[in-house]
Amino acid sequence: MESLKVKLRTQYKEITENITGKNRAVAEFWPDLVLSEHGFVLAAVEVETEGTITEESAKKWKAIVESGTKLILMVPAAVKKKTTELLWEEGLADKVSVGTYELKINMP
Repeated sequence: MESLKVKLRTQYKEITENITGKNRAVAEFWPDLVLSEHGFVLAAVEVETEGTITEESAKKWKAIVESGTKLILMVPAAVKKKTTELLWEEGLADKVSVGTYELKINMP
C-alpha cells in the first residue's frame, strides 16, 4: 500500500487511508484510499484481491462512480480480464480506471 501511496502523491496532495480505520467516506462507503485536493474528493482507490472481485463489490463501485467520484481499482494482474468483464456487465467499464499489481515473494 505504501508504494501505491508514493506513486499517487505525485498527482494528489491529500491521501486519506481507510485501511485501519474509517477516516473519510465516499458515497457512504469507505474506499481504501481517498484522494483529495484542498478538501475536495477527486478520486477513490480500491485495492482488490482475487476473492473480493464480486458482484457485491461491483455494486459498491457503482455507488462511488454515481456519486461523481473517479474510481481507481487496483487488482491482481491475473484477474484484470475478469474485473474488466464485470465492469462491462455493470455498465462501468468506461467510468473506472483499472491498474494491476503482482506480489513477488523471495524466500531466503
